[in-house]
Amino acid sequence: MAIPSISELSILKALWKQCPLSAREIHDQVEPELGWSYSSTRKTLERMLDKGSVNQQTRHGVQVYEAALEKVGTLAAFAHDFGKRVMEIDTPLPVIMFTGSKLIDDAELAQLEQLLHDWPVDNDAA
Repeated sequence: MAIPSISELSILKALWKQCPLSAREIHDQVEPELGWSYSSTRKTLERMLDKGSVNQQTRHGVQVYEAALEKVGTLAAFAHDFGKRVMEIDTPLPVIMFTGSKLIDDAELAQLEQLLHDWPVDNDAA
């Protein structure tokens, strides 16, 4: 699974919380965090659409977006990548790191723990 960039992750988080959203609605949610222009939001959405990270539809004459990437699996890939590349940890990250998150509920936390525990061993780690 491709790991989204930080800005792409911000957009995905907005869409996981509520969807569908128009580009303007997405921009209004991510602008305080990212501090960028509306045109940057549109450009990032276009790239994400090309990658298959988001889906686009027209509803009531307005183009709206939905996340195409599943939340828990994407977060598990992101956490695994962080643990391996940044922290140089070869074992599963402890799920306790994610308790108290406003992004996932208890059922999703359990699913995340299982995904991190069962993550396939990388071929380059051997």
